[in-house]
Amino acid sequence: MGSPSPPSLPRPLASAEAMEPARDAPLESGGAEALLGELEALVQDVVRASSWWERHGVDCAILALSLFALPAGFLCLRSENVLVFALGVTILGVCHYTLTVKGSHLAIHGALTESKRWSKIWALFFVEVCTAFTAEYGRYGHVKMHHGYTNVLGLGDSSTWRLPFLNRYVYMFLAPFLIPIITPLVAVERLRKVELRAALRTFGLILLGLYSHYWLLLNVSGFKSPGSALACMLLTRSLLAHPYLHVNIFQHIGLPMFSQDKKPRRIHMMSLGVLNLPRLPVLDWAFGHSIISCHVEHHLFPQLSDNMCLKVKPVVSQFLHEKQLPYNEDSYLARFWLFLSRYEELMVQAPPITELVGLQ
Repeated sequence: MGSPSPPSLPRPLASAEAMEPARDAPLESGGAEALLGELEALVQDVVRASSWWERHGVDCAILALSLFALPAGFLCLRSENVLVFALGVTILGVCHYTLTVKGSHLAIHGALTESKRWSKIWALFFVEVCTAFTAEYGRYGHVKMHHGYTNVLGLGDSSTWRLPFLNRYVYMFLAPFLIPIITPLVAVERLRKVELRAALRTFGLILLGLYSHYWLLLNVSGFKSPGSALACMLLTRSLLAHPYLHVNIFQHIGLPMFSQDKKPRRIHMMSLGVLNLPRLPVLDWAFGHSIISCHVEHHLFPQLSDNMCLKVKPVVSQFLHEKQLPYNEDSYLARFWLFLSRYEELMVQAPPITELVGLQ
């Protein structure tokens, strides 16, 4: 059976006018700064009117529930009933991604708490213990580079996720299974570039997280052999690896790319180079709104929690539409077929630089 024909590009991507500045929007740097300042004032009004529960509590509660659900997942794996065992795998898999993706993402942005000390502690826990990666490089690669140079070629263009030596089917369907294995290996390789004290701390916390998972499978879930326990670790840690990999490319690659010396001002960079996916319940819970349906809002205001990104979404979307700036949105399925059909262009060949006359 032939594969379905790919859907047409969303209007902000296919339309030539979308690659040009809006006629009525201020184009000089001062105008762009004024636009961003106006939007920041509107968003700050919403933040100031929000309670602690809205700003931080909702997301902290989701992370706490994920931690509290872990014992149930490990105990379900003791059962010989296939459905109960599958429930245990699902619980552990969803909790793993909630702690590693949502928790790590919020922690490195300092969005879980207003305390810098606690932000650092949570970053160590979620990034190093839970995710088996290094907090320093997570913060550098994501916050400083990806957010600081969103869609700037060679800096923040999501090229980490481009593996041009793989064909489209291997990349989209098989490569995600390797993420749980590659992640700690990359982390250990990066430890050579940090000071010894930090390297020993990170290595110890990564070992603590991995060994705790392995020990619980042997001693609580009742696995009889190391091999079966390791296989279950891989299964639970790769449960949502496919959407995790896909989302990381769907929301930036294929959108306008910029050169370092001609990148547009921040509000234009984020409105042009970031895309929102629709609300997806499981991914909203495990990855967070700021990664799924509020990615534009997150890139404009990265220190907001997932819940606050969702709350300011109507303000941001209305503002960008009123100022005739792009507000990119597309479905998961549409982006999936787009990447599958245009894989060579988007993921193998070097993406073209978008020229935005007047926006620099």
